[in-house]
Amino acid sequence: MIDFSFPISGRRLAFFTFARILLNTLYRMVYPFLGVFRTALGVSLEQLSLILTIRAVLGAFAPLFASIGDSRGRKSGMVVGLALFTLGCSLVLFRQTYTVFALALLLTMLGKYIFDPSLLAYIGDQVTYAARGRVMALMELGWSLSFLIGVPLAGFLIARFGWTAPFGVFAFMGALLLSGFAFKLTADRAPAKAPGERHSFFTVLTSSLALNGLAIGLSISAANEVINLVFGVWLEDAFQLKIAALGATTAVIGISEFVGEFLVAALVDKLGKPRTVGIGILLNILAAIGLTQGQGSTISAVIGLFFFYITFELTLVSSIPLMSEILPEKRATMLSSTGAGHSLGRAFGAFLAAPLYQIGIFANLAIAVGFNLIALFALWLLTQRKSL
Repeated sequence: MIDFSFPISGRRLAFFTFARILLNTLYRMVYPFLGVFRTALGVSLEQLSLILTIRAVLGAFAPLFASIGDSRGRKSGMVVGLALFTLGCSLVLFRQTYTVFALALLLTMLGKYIFDPSLLAYIGDQVTYAARGRVMALMELGWSLSFLIGVPLAGFLIARFGWTAPFGVFAFMGALLLSGFAFKLTADRAPAKAPGERHSFFTVLTSSLALNGLAIGLSISAANEVINLVFGVWLEDAFQLKIAALGATTAVIGISEFVGEFLVAALVDKLGKPRTVGIGILLNILAAIGLTQGQGSTISAVIGLFFFYITFELTLVSSIPLMSEILPEKRATMLSSTGAGHSLGRAFGAFLAAPLYQIGIFANLAIAVGFNLIALFALWLLTQRKSL
């Protein structure tokens, strides 16, 4: 059973999780409502895709911005992140053009890239490593709940009040959160910087421990993406599922994320972070192998996808507290670099997914297993070099 005696107050944890839900909802709502935004702005799908591509590329440079959480303090990083998010949402309310919409998405994404690692670093500072996994896992509910609750609410607002309505609500809630973080959260002291000390990002890039950790994140995300990109096409080709049915299967992702986060909260501190990550990778390999047996029926294929996604979420979420202890003195930059590693892994997996699918879904599954084996090896190297 999950121990609900938190190392930090339940009220503060709920406050942090709500902030994550808000930022993640805006990030995730763009995809299902892309057609709505295209029509409202009078632009092509290619033009909107360009914005999303630039937004994804921005993720690779996130550690350069997120280092503010190390250089200026965790609170400063969170306040700056929320300020950028609120500003981005507000822009859409004053001018509804393609350029402003693009700027809004980029500003809100930059805010998220600064806020998230600063918040996780703050938790890392406040909560001992032994109990940190449970707290971080429960706070990761902000990711799954954004999909299960936040995106549907955004859809309701769009249908009822127009496409700019969610941005107005997000701007208002962002301003409230900004005031809360600015005036209620105790300021932390930024570490003193030694003369001639390099940027935190270069410290991460020159650390063998950090590179092992980044290899884990990159590999598991690549493994997930080579399946994630083609599973809808595969279900349509193999089982002739229609659009409505395909839409229903996406609920599998949200539910598996939610369940996976609770599993991590229950297990990660008891089993240990490296062991939980290793178990998650092995189970994801077994789920991928199991998907090769899911050719017979739609139900077996969807069940296989559920286990594939839940084991990925188990691995991903349990890796966050592990990464938070690799370079404690550069915690915000390390966590942001981990996110950048996941982005690069997804980009690499997406690049391979379609060509592999031309060979057959078995090729995608085989490469997913291969990436997971690389992640296992990187995890083994990490644990040989540092006790975690």
